[in-house]
Amino acid sequence: MSGASHAFAGTTAIAGIGATEFSKESGRSELHLAVESVDLALRDAGIEPSEVDGLVTYSSDTNPEIDIARSLGMGELTFFSRIHYGGGAGCGTIQQAALAVQAGVADVVVCYRAFNERSGNRFGAGVQGRAPIANAETAHFAWYAPQGLLTPAQWVAMAAQRYMHVTGATSEDLGRVAVADRKHAATNPKAWFYEKPITLEEHQASRWIVEPLHLLDCCQETDGGQAIVVTSLERARDLNKAPAIIQAAAQGAGPNQEMMTTYYNDDLTGLGEMSSVARQLWETSGLTPADIQTAVIYDHFTPYVLTQLEELGFCGKGEAKDFVKDGNIELGGGLPINTHGGQLGEAYLHGMNGIAEGVRQVRGESVNQVDDVEHVLVTSGTGVPTSGLILGVDR
Repeated sequence: MSGASHAFAGTTAIAGIGATEFSKESGRSELHLAVESVDLALRDAGIEPSEVDGLVTYSSDTNPEIDIARSLGMGELTFFSRIHYGGGAGCGTIQQAALAVQAGVADVVVCYRAFNERSGNRFGAGVQGRAPIANAETAHFAWYAPQGLLTPAQWVAMAAQRYMHVTGATSEDLGRVAVADRKHAATNPKAWFYEKPITLEEHQASRWIVEPLHLLDCCQETDGGQAIVVTSLERARDLNKAPAIIQAAAQGAGPNQEMMTTYYNDDLTGLGEMSSVARQLWETSGLTPADIQTAVIYDHFTPYVLTQLEELGFCGKGEAKDFVKDGNIELGGGLPINTHGGQLGEAYLHGMNGIAEGVRQVRGESVNQVDDVEHVLVTSGTGVPTSGLILGVDR
């Protein structure tokens, strides 16, 4: 696949970001959270709701595009789209928006995700309450639910156990990801764990959820909303804030991909979906891992952060355990990740808050700003079909 096939790369940009507060009890509807975050993103960009003609969200979002449009007085929509596969959709929504803008079917597209995931439907509770509907999407639960594999943590633990066995990675290596995230969250006033860093010892002492995952290896459950405005680079240059250029965006599903349970491939230590995304990002952008100053690596569970670092080429296969040592992924290290605190530290918004942090780093507005940022890489949920993004500074 050549970079030339991604015609939106370098011609589209993120022009606005907006979010509600991140809480465990929002006290308002998911629609209210979505509308509030979209309104804030448009205000950030300096765009009137009436100028928006496209909306993109996740298939799992409960807020219809037409309800957002009606609530904010947007008027006519010419483009609306939804991406499947939960947290894997995040950067895919930006790609959809960029495709629409580049193709001329919409001028201003807003991507959004909002939910009461702590006070309402808690994903971490698992699938045991779901009706046993006989269709292709639910049939695969029959293979492992009877064995007790019911929750995302349990599904990831299976792959993590194998990864650790093969590579020699330890629970302490996983803990270094959690420590870095919480260190960054501790200085971010928007983060749920603001002023609450953790030590590696505290990570190790946290209770088991399912071995090899401690409590502090698992992301939060959050109430909140996040929205992101996409338009042409030309248009973005005339707006309130410095544009974050979309230098690459990609989706990927690996061979024999399953939903969190791709256990049947020869090698369980990789992530085929992120391998596909990584190849497209580097080919489209013409960049290499050495050109990335900071990254937002989807951290629903710490083991998949290590695997992603390998698939993206920041280190060799099996070498992530060494890459994350000695503060390398913390502010001041070789590749600071999740400078907002990630989903372990700031909030679990299906990764949309991570895209917003990528924009802040490009603008120079992050509370944990990395020096001399030119390019930021962002990933979405792994273990499922996923997506990724490279954002760049407008020179």
